[in-house]
Amino acid sequence: KAVVSTQSTGTGETLKLKSANTANDARLDVSARGVWSPGDKTFLDFRVFNSLAPTNASLPLERALLKHEDEKKRVYNERILEVEKSTFSPVVCSTLGAFGEEAIKFYRQIAVLLANKTGQTYQTTIRYIRQRLQFCVLKTTVASLRGFKGTKCTRYAADNNDINLLYQYNNLTHAF
Repeated sequence: KAVVSTQSTGTGETLKLKSANTANDARLDVSARGVWSPGDKTFLDFRVFNSLAPTNASLPLERALLKHEDEKKRVYNERILEVEKSTFSPVVCSTLGAFGEEAIKFYRQIAVLLANKTGQTYQTTIRYIRQRLQFCVLKTTVASLRGFKGTKCTRYAADNNDINLLYQYNNLTHAF
C-alpha cells in the first residue's frame, strides 16, 4: 500500500506535500481580488532570479523559469487552494528580463482589465505594463548588485495618470 505523507498547518488543515509551507506566519507578496474572475481572491508571489548564477546557468532560460515557478507552486499552491480557497500565481522573472509563463498570463490579464477600466487599447496598456516592469526588474537587479542606497519606496498611487500620458504621446507620434 502507498502511504501518503501529510503535514498539519498551524490552523489545523492537513496538506499532502512535504514542501508545502505550513508555518503560521506564511505570507505571500500580494493578494488581489477580481484578477481571474470577479470577486475571487488571487495570491501572487514574486521571484527575480539571476539566470547567469551557477545554479541556473546550466539550464536553458525557459527551463530555469519553469523550475522557479514549480518551486513556488510546491511551496504555496496547495496551501492557497486548501486553506485560503483562492488561486495562486507565481510571478517569476530573470534579471535579464525574461518572464515565466504564469507571469505572462497574469500580466496579459491585468492589461485586459486595465484597458477595459481606462478605455485605452490593449496594445497601449500592455506596452505601459511592460515598460513599468522592465524598469522594476532593472531597479531590482541594480539594487542586488550594489546594494540598496535610496530612500524608502513610495506606494504606487491608483490615480497615477502615466498610462494616459503614454496614450497621448503615442497618439501624437503616430499622427505624423
